[in-house]
Amino acid sequence: MTTANLNQLELTEFRGVENNRQHCHATFPLFSAHGTKKLATVYFEIEPGDHLGTHTDSAEELLIILAGDAKVTIGKEVSKVSAGKLALVPEMVPHNIANMGNITLKVLGVFGGANNIIATFENDWLPTNSNVVDTAQLV
Repeated sequence: MTTANLNQLELTEFRGVENNRQHCHATFPLFSAHGTKKLATVYFEIEPGDHLGTHTDSAEELLIILAGDAKVTIGKEVSKVSAGKLALVPEMVPHNIANMGNITLKVLGVFGGANNIIATFENDWLPTNSNVVDTAQLV
């Protein structure tokens, strides 16, 4: 059995090279390196006033808001999504998520149909100095 405890994850801090409000702490709790066959997950936290950054993903993603209030932009649609709600992001559609509340936004993203995910952001991240996150490159 493969499990992950969302309360005990080691998160990496990411910050936009050009915009320090593009900022999160994140990890991939389950993906191909953990033996998944048809899905992958990402867990991230965003502080008040910060956002993840506009990007596309190589697979459909279900965003599960675990805590906080988010402004979710998917394509040209914008919606407030709070704890306990879901948002579906189609494959390769530009999207962003911003913390609109006063507590840490906690989100679990579940990618269907693929165990390797490639996310391509509009802007580069630190510490990677890249705009691409590829789970095949993670250990």
